[in-house]
Parts: sequence; C-alpha cells; structure tokens
Amino acid sequence: MLTLLSAAGLGLLLAYAVVIQRCLAAWNALPEWERPAGYHPRTFISVLIPARNEAPVIGQLLDSLRRQSYPKELFEVIVIDDHSSDDTAAFVEQHPMLNLRLLHLAAHIDPAEKILSYKKKALALGLEHACGTLVVTTDADCVVPPHWLACHAAFHETTDAWFVAAPVLFHREQNLLQRFQSLDFIGMMAVTGAGIQSRFLYMANGANLAFTKTLFQDIGGYMGNEQYASGDDIFLIQKAAARRPGKVAFLKSREAAVHSLPVPDWKSFVNQRLRWGTKNANYKDWRITAVLGLVFLLCWFILGMFLAVPWFGFYGLGLALALFAGKGLADYLFLSTAAGFFGRSRLMKDFWLLEVMHVLYIAAIGLLSLLIRQYEWKGRRVR
Repeated sequence: MLTLLSAAGLGLLLAYAVVIQRCLAAWNALPEWERPAGYHPRTFISVLIPARNEAPVIGQLLDSLRRQSYPKELFEVIVIDDHSSDDTAAFVEQHPMLNLRLLHLAAHIDPAEKILSYKKKALALGLEHACGTLVVTTDADCVVPPHWLACHAAFHETTDAWFVAAPVLFHREQNLLQRFQSLDFIGMMAVTGAGIQSRFLYMANGANLAFTKTLFQDIGGYMGNEQYASGDDIFLIQKAAARRPGKVAFLKSREAAVHSLPVPDWKSFVNQRLRWGTKNANYKDWRITAVLGLVFLLCWFILGMFLAVPWFGFYGLGLALALFAGKGLADYLFLSTAAGFFGRSRLMKDFWLLEVMHVLYIAAIGLLSLLIRQYEWKGRRVR
C-alpha cells in the first residue's frame, strides 16, 4: 500500500515538475517586447469597459485613460453600464474625457430575455457600437499605464497579431491574503505567456485583452459560451486559437501591464475563485483541463498524506513533506523568475507560507468548484 502511494505521489510530482519546467523554458524563450523607436501610430482603438456598481473605482481608470500617450483622435472609450444601482453612470457622464461614451445595457436588451452572462452581453453591445479596428478590453477596477494603448497598437501593427493577451497584476497589498493573490497572479501571467508562446495552453485575462473586430466577428464572438457568467476571455482566446493560432500572441511587456487591487477578504476571494473555477470543466481544450486536474490531484495528494499521518506514521509524514518540498522547489524556480521580470521579487520573502496557502487553496476551491454551481457576483446569483 505504501509503495503504491509513493509511486502515485512521485508520479504526480514528476508530471507537475515537467509541466512547470516546460512553462519556465517557454517563458524565458518569449522575448520581452519594446515599442519601436520613432513609432507613429495609425490604428484606431476602441476601449471597452463593462461596469456594474463601480462608482468608487472607475474614476481612477478613466483618469489613467485620459493620461494615455496615444493620440486622443485615435481612440475612444466606451463604458457599458450593466444595471448599476450606484452612481457609476452619473460619474461616467460627468467625466471630462472628450472621447468617452456611455451605453446603458438595460436600454438594449429585452427585459423578458433570460441572460446568464451580463458581462458578455455588455461587451457584445460595446462591440456593436465600437468604431475601432482594434478592440481593447479592461475592467472598471483597474488602472492602466501611460503607454498601454501605444503598446497594444504598436504590437498589433509590427507583429500582425490579431488576438493579444497581456499582463494583469495586483498591487498595493495590505495583508498576507493579498500578497498571496499577487504572487499567484504573477504565476498565472507567466503561465499564460508561456502557454501561448509554446502553443500548448491558451489562456487570457479580460482586464488586458486586445483583438481585431474582424476576428471577433469571424469566430462568432461569445456564441456558444453565453451560458457561463464568466469566461469572456478564456473561451474567446480558445476560439481564436482554434481558428487562427498564428495570429494569437502574448504581449510580454512591463509597460503594458494593467494593475488592479486584490480582493480584501476571504469571502470575496472564495467567490472570485469559484467564479473562475466553475467553468474549468467546460474548456474545449483538453490540455488546460489536464493541467488543472494534475495540479488539483497533486495538492490533494499532499494534503491527504498529511491528514493520513495517524494511519501511516512517519512514512506518510515523510512522503507528504517530500512532495510538498518538491512542488515548492518547482514553484520557487518558476515564480522567482516571473516575479523578477515584473519587479515584484519582494513577494518571494513569504514564499513557503504562501506555498502552504496555495496547496490548501487549490484543494479547497478545486473541490468546491466541482460541487457548487451557483455563486454571488456583482450582487447577482449566477452560475
């Protein structure tokens, strides 16, 4: 029995280490991108921002868009208000940005229509009214850097990429949970870049996404995924990669990274991660499902061996510690590289404590996402 357990645990660890090593190699092979010297933009961009009850934060985003180095005559900002019950719409209407438009989702849908994904509906509405050949999406609680649009436009023009995923990072951490989220997100961004670089995994984050309007229409937009409240980013990039794999790219650039605040408490964190996790089983790309399953099984194996110490004694404890240390070493090599690139190496000082949190988080949220099909998001019960 113990021999079989050891073989199974070591097999999972070996597979995990191979995946992490492959991601690290692909991330290192992905060149850092820089805007060409003397770049003169020519692409008109539509920035889409779906917003629901974001009055406390959307001002920071709009101010950062107003400060863009990109020529004002070459971009527009479209905020799509999703039935906000606060002053979001009024705040947008009063903002002094001249190239800003506000759309009310409620005015463009049938009240009797059953909508399962309001965010996709809002984005689709924005796309209908967008004038740009290139569409860039972000979230209302983000802040974008001064050269954000210039980076996206230049990257699109020089590489001829039609679908571009770019980094999203957390900042201004106040506690251990928020530092965990920041390091976890850095890892996800590096996996995203590595996956696209190797054409092995296609993931993205809707807070920093760019695609041509033509491509969106060509792949049918969000059709086929409207039943999921989230996934406007990952389902879309998977459709784009299936149709045009050579046109999908990752913008590895610090000056193109969008920043957002980590959620403040455990309840918000669990709801957020359940929203992400409940769609995992519905990915059409089996490789993402396989990798997520591998991480889930390894974390549960480690946790299970710790819990089984009363039955297996020191042998079980030794196996659990060995597997945890092996996973931690693989993660440390990968995360230290990614954190160093993004200038967040100081997050690594809490690494082993955050690694414990990672094992517990993957085991718990992974299990809950298989059992729970409804969760709270933006004041709605969705699935």
